Amino acid sequence: MFVSQLMIGAGLVAVTVIIHALALERLMIVLENVGPAAYKRFKQNWKVPLLIITVLGVFLAHIVQIWLWAFFYLWIGTFHDLETALYFSTSAFTTVGFGDVVLEDQQWRLLSVFQSANGFMLFGWSTAFIFEVMSKLYKGETIRKTEGSK
Repeated sequence: MFVSQLMIGAGLVAVTVIIHALALERLMIVLENVGPAAYKRFKQNWKVPLLIITVLGVFLAHIVQIWLWAFFYLWIGTFHDLETALYFSTSAFTTVGFGDVVLEDQQWRLLSVFQSANGFMLFGWSTAFIFEVMSKLYKGETIRKTEGSK
């Protein structure tokens, strides 16, 4: 069972990394396309809606990843209802790990460690992404006020 946990954990981590990479890539495209319209509409506060889109987009990516793990826990029968699986998944992914809901089945407990490490890395990546967007907005490197000014 140990080897299968390693393989399944690695597979789920790989899927969430792919989801995250695609989400952040798409989010950057959206920001570059929305930038000129935001500037025209909001003038001096044009960066605010872009930062809101960034944070909510990153948050949505994390929600998708947490739900993926929760559905996996349901599928293997570790939890019997979505609310508990989602609560545990969120707790593990955010590395909070309250311990009030645990994997009863010892054969799957290594997965929660994979999920915590996965969440830790993806939150770090998200923080770096948000910082990079802020840098680009405030330095005017990539996300511009006007179209075609690269």
